[in-house]
Amino acid sequence: MNESIIVGISGGVDSSVTALKLKEEGFDVECVFMKNWEGESDQCEAEQDYKDALSVCSSIGVPLRSTNFSDEYWNNVFKNFIDEYSKGRTPNPDILCNKEVKFKAFLNYAKDIGGVKIATGHYARIKESERSYFLLKGVDENKDQSYFLYLLNQEMLSKSLFPIGEINKKEVREIAKKSGLLNHAKKDSTGICFIGEQKFFKEFLKKYIPKNPGPIKSVDGEICGEHEGLSYYTIGQRKGLGVGGGYGNNQEAWYVSEKDLKNNTLIISQGANHPSLFHKNLSADSLHWISGSAPNQITNISAKIRYRQKDQKCKITKLDNTSCDVQFSSPQFAITPGQSIVFYDGEVCLGGAIINNRS
Repeated sequence: MNESIIVGISGGVDSSVTALKLKEEGFDVECVFMKNWEGESDQCEAEQDYKDALSVCSSIGVPLRSTNFSDEYWNNVFKNFIDEYSKGRTPNPDILCNKEVKFKAFLNYAKDIGGVKIATGHYARIKESERSYFLLKGVDENKDQSYFLYLLNQEMLSKSLFPIGEINKKEVREIAKKSGLLNHAKKDSTGICFIGEQKFFKEFLKKYIPKNPGPIKSVDGEICGEHEGLSYYTIGQRKGLGVGGGYGNNQEAWYVSEKDLKNNTLIISQGANHPSLFHKNLSADSLHWISGSAPNQITNISAKIRYRQKDQKCKITKLDNTSCDVQFSSPQFAITPGQSIVFYDGEVCLGGAIINNRS
């Protein structure tokens, strides 16, 4: 009897080709469409995604179920998202969504319906060696999603498959087109995990976090304007500050350098190369190692502080069970509290932590 694989299908091309490849490899494939947000903002989009998933499953000859994890998403992801923004930090809900929804709630659901493993359309790879599981970068460097998966543990990896991690995005679309899948040219989804694209993100946050106006000051202490609430801004932000490039001594754009939470003041600097935007050191907590323990070698590794950033050489200068201090070889732009630092040893994703502060 073939292994039963439960594929999380979104209606997009990546998860569709994931299901197709597994079916062609002889697995017993069943797809599950997850609805995890009950808000109004993406209702039409979610309905279209489900129709696309239904069409794909019909085309490749596999059954489709639909389930709802909106309670899990709200309680375990979205509440944290709002709490972090309320504190003036900038969280990454996609990372927590993977841990709590896709590789926890969905994995448990898959087990309940008889699945041996789950599969998703992530651009990453899993390698097993001596009863240990390693998370590797996807072959397509431009699409590698290991950054978003650093909170996975050994159990999650042992029960997961990433079939398209070995190929690039162009090949995925070609496979979909050649197989007659209607979504072969469908635009990739962006925005917050499961909530979708929020074109007016500040307005979205205002539904949950009230305004708290305060001054905007330059790094030199000059008042430049008024902000609506520190929660609505992030370190390194350039657009939407309400301060034109012509304000000041030159025509360069203004950037958020700091959020002074104590005095409810937004600190900005002019020019993308301003020294206040760059730091070499950070501290982080909520530390997680994919292997279950810290690697033996922590002084010659690399890290990313945002998705799609090139690996940056660094060393961990202080380490305990839940936190670490990190020093980069070169100053990093816009190190942002609330975002994640993810560690790598070559193509192996080691784990990561949530940034607290920088210096």
